[in-house]
Amino acid sequence: MSTSWTERLFKLEEHGTNVRTELIAGLTTFLTMAYIIFVNPAILGDAGMPKDSVFVATCLIAALGTAVMAFYANYPIALAPGMGLNAYFAYAVVLHMGFTWQAALGAVFISGCLFLFVTLTGIRGLIIAGIPQSLRYAITVGIGLFLALIALKSAGIVVGSKATLVTLGDLHQPSVILAVLGFLLMVALDKLRVRGAILIGIVAVTILSFFFGGNEFRGIFSAPPSIEPTFLQLDIKTALTKGLLNVVLVFFLVELFDATGTLMGVARRAGLLVPGKMDRLNKSLFADSAAIFAGSLLGTSSTTAYVESASGVQAGGRTGLTALTVSVLFLAALFIAPLAGAVPSYATAPALFFVGCLMMRDLTELEWEDSTEVIPAAVTALMMPFTYSIANGLAFGFIAYAAIKLLTGRVREVHWMVWLIAAVFLFKFFYIPGG
Repeated sequence: MSTSWTERLFKLEEHGTNVRTELIAGLTTFLTMAYIIFVNPAILGDAGMPKDSVFVATCLIAALGTAVMAFYANYPIALAPGMGLNAYFAYAVVLHMGFTWQAALGAVFISGCLFLFVTLTGIRGLIIAGIPQSLRYAITVGIGLFLALIALKSAGIVVGSKATLVTLGDLHQPSVILAVLGFLLMVALDKLRVRGAILIGIVAVTILSFFFGGNEFRGIFSAPPSIEPTFLQLDIKTALTKGLLNVVLVFFLVELFDATGTLMGVARRAGLLVPGKMDRLNKSLFADSAAIFAGSLLGTSSTTAYVESASGVQAGGRTGLTALTVSVLFLAALFIAPLAGAVPSYATAPALFFVGCLMMRDLTELEWEDSTEVIPAAVTALMMPFTYSIANGLAFGFIAYAAIKLLTGRVREVHWMVWLIAAVFLFKFFYIPGG
């Protein structure tokens, strides 16, 4: 790799880094987030989507979005289909609400167009500024709880019950035992700071499943499967009906907070948020907006900036060369489709549960002394798993926040954006049936 072109494109010297450091940082980031190439097809496959095509779409949009981040924004941040939103897409929109996965992709497309519009016009910043910090934290925690419930169900640890709604599953099943071992392995490796702890856990459980879980080995390498079954299969017409407008709003809001928060958090950790030099941040916001739009065309749920990018920053990544390395590695991953297809749901379930557990950390950021802030936040987080819907959690949270502030005489603390979102959700509950 020529230093001249890397210096010209990424300004390595200006950022106090070099090619070797950036390549290592890129590899580190990839290893920490590569689990998505196994988890995303498994989740969207539950919604009836062709797993092989989703696998290709996942790798391609991760490579494409991250490459745009590399060349356009020069940020060491990687993009891929987001955890939580893929679960909402599959389990809430398709399986629970009964929409087709094509219609759900249409909703992602519309939210991507909306996201792109608010980014290019600067409205994105106004919306972010208007949403209370407590609700932003609550959304992360709620999605974590939602992921945890899905993970426990996928692993067979929690099952349905007519008497108690949920109950403990059969712990003697090989799948349950392997899922528990996988989770413990991930936690242990993460604590020992082993790169790619989640990925190693998924691969380890998959290997054990061939011996103890009745799984069938299909090889490791092959030519990439066809993307045709999911490419341009989105149903925008159905997504524009009243039943999915609520879904579009949820996609949009979660994308807004998740992506923006991750981008700013990782950029701050890398020392890239320098006053007067925010142009790169604005470009990075465009990159992640465009990726959502493109991902829906390829055939996957919403794409977002990955917090795992912080691992690459920790390893010294400061420029887009880190992101470019991640992009190239995702393209290389296209050739391991047989391995991805052989990963059972109980191998990815520990990853979901682990990510869900980590998302609980935002609870510590809440102002527990102020009940007008913490109660709406708790309502938001708890209603997501208990109604099996991120949308309902958001709705009850925003309505509770506005109502409690009104009843306690603290109306002036409520931004007009909160009133608007709460009103939209109230209208939905009273006038739009279902969903």
